[in-house]
Amino acid sequence: MEMNFIRRGTGPLLLLVHGIGGSWRSWQTILDELAREREVIAVDLPGFGDTPPLAGPVTISTLADALTDFLRQHNLLGIDAVGSSMGARLVLELARRGGVLGAVVSLDPGGFWQGWEIPVFYHSVALSTKLVRALQPVMPLLMDNPVTRTMLFAQFSAHPWRIPARAALDEMRSFAHAPSFDELLYNLAYGEVQQGAPRGAIQAPLVIGWGRQDKVCLPGQAERALAKFPDAQLYWFDHCGHFPQWDQPAETSRLILAATSGQPFPDTKVSLPAPPPKAVPRVVVAGVAALAAGAAWLLLRQRTARG
Repeated sequence: MEMNFIRRGTGPLLLLVHGIGGSWRSWQTILDELAREREVIAVDLPGFGDTPPLAGPVTISTLADALTDFLRQHNLLGIDAVGSSMGARLVLELARRGGVLGAVVSLDPGGFWQGWEIPVFYHSVALSTKLVRALQPVMPLLMDNPVTRTMLFAQFSAHPWRIPARAALDEMRSFAHAPSFDELLYNLAYGEVQQGAPRGAIQAPLVIGWGRQDKVCLPGQAERALAKFPDAQLYWFDHCGHFPQWDQPAETSRLILAATSGQPFPDTKVSLPAPPPKAVPRVVVAGVAALAAGAAWLLLRQRTARG
């Protein structure tokens, strides 16, 4: 199928794959920096951004098939790739299949939850999305204010008040209007389990980046990702939540450019264990509490209306 995409810059080709609810605009905080050295292709996956949904089920497997068809159609097989969140799991799946991608950087991949982490992930993101949809009429005002921006992004960012207002608004609009969001979210949590690749199966560079303060894909899940992808190197982002391109854009760009060019990056940040969690700023705690309260209010209102 045809996908909407943007193409910028010159140099070796680099594919950017957004997370669930996102679009190519999810990369705008680092897009220009990457385009100074690479020819960047950022796609809207089926059912997100300006690409229509798939005709059938929406899963990692079907999205991987669709993205492979897109790359084949545009003569892009073997392209280096970067994925974020769900997109990070997607590029791992394509790396596992072989013959689709070159070097891969996977940023905070989903799909490595276990036990209680699964329902916590699913219900917290589902409730957040309900709140985001309900607040769409006033979203421009909320995103212009660093306090309300922090409240709505506290789950996803270590310092959400720093996310540019324009980028935050684009993400909130994309989350609210993505037709494939609900089905894919459920399948990510309760559907197919991510398969791995045995040691030596992936020859191209493979780096898994993880934010030490990730509240969506907890840092402890990085060990499980490495167990399934033993050819990967693990890179820790300090002071960083679920989206390194938001919280540490300069560092994220440096890692991507180095890893996909076969250049070394700081050994002190590779394969180190995550430190004990630090105290969370009060504004983040308040943001999470407000988000939970708002989601609970929405659910109560819906139940009252049905009753």
